[in-house]
Amino acid sequence: MTPVELSRTVLHAVRRAVDDGELSVTVPERAVVTAPGPGGCGDYATNIALQLAGAAGRPPRDVAEILRARLVGEQRFDDVVVTGPGFLNFSLERTAAAGLVEEILRRGLRYGHATTGFSGTAVLLRCPAEVRAVVVADAVTRVLRSQGDFVRVECDGPPAPEWASVLGVDVTTRGPRIADRYVTVRPVPAPADPLPLGRDAARWALLHPAAHDRPRIPGDHLVQREGNPLFRVRYAHARTRALLRNAADLGFHPEPGPVSEAEALLAVLGDHPRVLAATATHHTPDRLARHLLAVAAAAMPLLPAVLPLGEEKPSAAHRARLALAEAAGTVLAGGLSLLGIDAPDHL
Repeated sequence: MTPVELSRTVLHAVRRAVDDGELSVTVPERAVVTAPGPGGCGDYATNIALQLAGAAGRPPRDVAEILRARLVGEQRFDDVVVTGPGFLNFSLERTAAAGLVEEILRRGLRYGHATTGFSGTAVLLRCPAEVRAVVVADAVTRVLRSQGDFVRVECDGPPAPEWASVLGVDVTTRGPRIADRYVTVRPVPAPADPLPLGRDAARWALLHPAAHDRPRIPGDHLVQREGNPLFRVRYAHARTRALLRNAADLGFHPEPGPVSEAEALLAVLGDHPRVLAATATHHTPDRLARHLLAVAAAAMPLLPAVLPLGEEKPSAAHRARLALAEAAGTVLAGGLSLLGIDAPDHL
């Protein structure tokens, strides 16, 4: 179950409580689902009860208990717990984790993308003819299109030809002239020419900082070590690909199943569709970059346990861990591709 699916499930419980007369509130458009905070438990949590308590005229914990009674019977939950002032915490059924991995592997690099092609709004995106603005506009366009939007890009002036040839930007003006939404991208300009960094490092250097932050040029974006965030993301991806090759040499393949002590990784993988949607809504490719760093950080502790050690034979647990590692690599590669950055299999 992804956060988007869980949000729908929670809203359905709210709607049932309203229909049954236990709550007198307007059903919100969405329930915010996140990883549990301090004092929480399980795989996901939501503050929907705190959000509704004022309108319902009841304490948040009372609202949470009303919703919990409608959620605890869901087959996809092992448990639903109320913590703190009224947070609902969800522990997913172990088979739900396997279902998430199966979905990621089935969707591949398009996991988190809109499933119905171009079905969103028409967006006219404008940017100044400055290298960082053009790269940010290119990344925002990619993410918007992944969510089903039609996008037309217009620059205030002609982009330099090398921005396309070296940085791979595509700010052609295809797309609708009449838009439902108008967006202006105007980040803090780059303090120096990023082209000497090459496509991948330059794009990361321009996209990873928030729009109001000044990017570091040249920085350490070409250094192959832990201190380089781009290296951490690409290294985690390359490790997952190496594990798949090594497992094939040992004669076993990924097979989704329950994986113990992988809650953090499953949470960030399940959060990927929400992050893409938020990146598209707020036009913030830095949000996606930070998410990829979180995926890489959550994946790295799993990877040493994927392959059998010594004379150990591959087991169902090894196959499940391998499938989860492949899913993590898939999300990393898909996210990097939306930023216009390559995810090499060897590093």
